[in-house]
Amino acid sequence: QVQLVESGGGLVQPGGSLRLSCAASGIIFSFYTMAWYRQAPGKQRELVTSITSGGTTNSADSVKGRFTISRDNAKNTVYLQMTRLEPEDTAVYYCNTYEIYPVRRDYWGQGTQVTVSS
Repeated sequence: QVQLVESGGGLVQPGGSLRLSCAASGIIFSFYTMAWYRQAPGKQRELVTSITSGGTTNSADSVKGRFTISRDNAKNTVYLQMTRLEPEDTAVYYCNTYEIYPVRRDYWGQGTQVTVSS
C-alpha cells in the first residue's frame, strides 16, 4: 500500500521560506518520479515541480528560481524548499507519485496548507 505523508506547511510572511517534506512508503522510492502539486481555493490543482529517479527536475515557470525540489533516497523522502514566498503561493500542497503500467495510477498525500500572508 502506497502512502505519502506531507509535513512542514504553515503560515509565513511574504518573502519568507518554508520547507515541505513528504515521506513515502509502499514503493521502491528510488525508482519513482516524485512531484509536488498545489491547489489554491477555486483553482485547479497544478504541477509545481517534479524530480525523476535520476534527479532531473522540472518546475513551473511561476516558481523557477524560488522553489527547489530534492530527494533523499535513503530516507524515502522528497522535499520542497520554498523561498521568496508570495501570497499567490497560498495553497494546499500535495505530494505525488505515479505508476504507468498497466495504466497510469496516481498516488497522493493528504496535503499540507501553506498560507503566505502578512
